Amino acid sequence: MATVPSVSYSITVRLEVPAGGKAVSQLTHAVESAGGVVTALDVTTAGHETLRIDVTCAARDTDHAQAIVDKLEGVEGVVIHKVSDRTFLMHLGGKIEMRSKVPLRNRDELSMAYTPGVARVSMAIARNPEDVRRLTIKRNSVAVVTDGSAVLGLGNIGPAAALPVMEGKAALFKRFSDIDAWPICLDTQDVDEIVRTVQIIAPGFGGINLEDISAPRCFEVERRLRELLDIPVFHDDQHGTAIVVLAALTNALRVVGKELGDVRITLAGAGAAGTAVLRLLFAAGARNVIVCDYLGAVHRGRDDLDDSLQWIADHTNGEGYSGDLRGAVKGADVFIGVSAPGILNGDDIATMAKDAVVFALANPEPEVSPDAAREHAAVVATGRSDYPNQINNVLAFPGVFRGLLDAQATVVSQEMLLAAAKALAAVVTAEELGPNYIVPSVFHPDVSGAVAAAVRESAGGRARTGMTEA
Repeated sequence: MATVPSVSYSITVRLEVPAGGKAVSQLTHAVESAGGVVTALDVTTAGHETLRIDVTCAARDTDHAQAIVDKLEGVEGVVIHKVSDRTFLMHLGGKIEMRSKVPLRNRDELSMAYTPGVARVSMAIARNPEDVRRLTIKRNSVAVVTDGSAVLGLGNIGPAAALPVMEGKAALFKRFSDIDAWPICLDTQDVDEIVRTVQIIAPGFGGINLEDISAPRCFEVERRLRELLDIPVFHDDQHGTAIVVLAALTNALRVVGKELGDVRITLAGAGAAGTAVLRLLFAAGARNVIVCDYLGAVHRGRDDLDDSLQWIADHTNGEGYSGDLRGAVKGADVFIGVSAPGILNGDDIATMAKDAVVFALANPEPEVSPDAAREHAAVVATGRSDYPNQINNVLAFPGVFRGLLDAQATVVSQEMLLAAAKALAAVVTAEELGPNYIVPSVFHPDVSGAVAAAVRESAGGRARTGMTEA
């Protein structure tokens, strides 16, 4: 639930009021007295007796929106006609579409775009398969693939409910890197079926973006697809998150004057995102890390370790700490949370080292209140848009795929991820850098291009080397 009115819960109320009297002036007061924020007030129809008005306002949640409507209805002379949820209106009919890039105005154009002319192009590709990137959409297309098992913070809600999110992801690809992305929502959570399905649709795409597939299934899906396909496979929940976290941490440590290899890091979350963040931090030079899951610190003495947790135990927590998260945070220079809401409080952050860095990235409710964390930490970042330093994957994946597609890369390498993080961090200049600005805005014009250029350059010499283990 939003703590302040948010555009995510904005509504437009169409109503009528008497043309004379005080009703119009009372509308804004009614919304504000209910705790809402008026963002627009438009007279759509004016008559001698009545006015029809659209009042647009932001609310905290759906119950609060209804309370605002009730308050408006209580204004003398007001008649409510319709209440529209603006977020749902945006999604009516879906958010993306396919458009032709070529005109089809007459028989000649139809004959070249389709039969019989298209047969010549098909035969050219059959003779020289390399031409498929030059003569089709493959050169600029990405499949956004999910099984609906870990959608946002909503959990296992299935492929149909995941579709609006995948549409949104496709829209972001287009907006930020001019890539044509297609939502592929699979009605299966069987690893073999997921892998086989992606394998047989892959010829139509230049890259695969795995999205919202739960751990540990996502690790095997990604690994097997990387072995099978000759196009890059990128799991955004893992590697997109890791890129942005590393970029943000690079700049946060510049703010507090510490080095990555010297700091002690406590990482909450041992799933897909946490593991990917950990691997990339190690590749960048981190050395002293303790990872905690819901059972506490991951260490070699635990008897519940699967392959992923065993790798974590073997590479972290050298002193064998076996306590809980609160104990692991004490004295730490950096806390990174990719786990669950409300698992720490301000008092816990107060036990961290001087000039601590806190990344509380659970969304929508972080691991610790940002306001409480800011009382004790020097730099605080969240996954939310209503606080400074939003760690948002859209800072990474559009540019990463732009670079991969431009380079005609066949795989994603660790070096590419590091290059992307370094480029993203560098978008923030020394003059701009500060506790409240460690990552650029998602709308910064240089972000996608800088990340794409770094990946493209890295891919030039590493495109076929594969992902290396940290």
